[in-house]
Amino acid sequence: MTERSIRTIDSQVMTGRAGRLRLTSKNPYVPRSAIIREITRETDSVSTFVMSFIDELENNSFSYQPGQFMMVSVAHQGEAPISISSSSLQSDFFSLTIRNSGRLTKAMHSLKPGNVIGLRGPYGTAFPLEEMQGRNLLIVGGGIGMAPLRSVVHTCCRQPDHFGKVSVLYGSQNPGELCFQSEMQSWKEAGVDCRLIVDAADNGWQHQVGLVTDLLTDEFRPQKKKDLALVCGPGIMIRFVIQRLEELGYSPENIFTTLERHMKCGFGLCGHCHCREKLVCVDGPVFRRSQLGVLEDL
Repeated sequence: MTERSIRTIDSQVMTGRAGRLRLTSKNPYVPRSAIIREITRETDSVSTFVMSFIDELENNSFSYQPGQFMMVSVAHQGEAPISISSSSLQSDFFSLTIRNSGRLTKAMHSLKPGNVIGLRGPYGTAFPLEEMQGRNLLIVGGGIGMAPLRSVVHTCCRQPDHFGKVSVLYGSQNPGELCFQSEMQSWKEAGVDCRLIVDAADNGWQHQVGLVTDLLTDEFRPQKKKDLALVCGPGIMIRFVIQRLEELGYSPENIFTTLERHMKCGFGLCGHCHCREKLVCVDGPVFRRSQLGVLEDL
């Protein structure tokens, strides 16, 4: 890439839709080196990677919010967007929870602590922590969709006095695909109401069987107009969960969800992640229900 093309990219980024990001790097496509500190296996196909930037100054100045994502790269294996799954209150390191589902993610799952990867970001919109303060939160996740919601849960656990009642409803196809099971007891001890459900149970399963929408009973009707719901998971799950939340009385302004699209640049330049009139990497990935059109687009 020539110096002229880099200046052109800078100009486009600063004056276009992506200008909201206020990127300062001369070349926003250049990743920063990060080292893997720890790897936790969540399921047969999902692992959480704890990491930090190699540059100490970079690491100390790094900040993000729940719901944002990083562009992750492994040498000769490509690049992909991955949601941050740790609390933004955590210093010194951050976590990415990754499912083995493609070339890049397969390469990630072959790495070990001490290996180095490339990161760009953070990018995108976030769950509104300030707006969430003092309010009851209903968090509904499906499968790997629990990863960005975990960032919110950890924040609530670390600052329980800042939030109202926090409920987590989490579903998957089977018990073996539920992530973060080893953490859920600590969530409960911090006051979070955790409820699990699977499509198909095994002999040791002690929770409900069915769809996550089955957990959305009248018990979860919003008691106050300011109660918030956060939803993340497969598109079809999000669609039916939102429909049920609206039936329960949640207003479109108080329902937050995420959209997933194929992203390339991460800051609104390439247009790969367009969804109707929106660019998911800039206008999202976190949206209010009121910002979305027909749910069939999810």
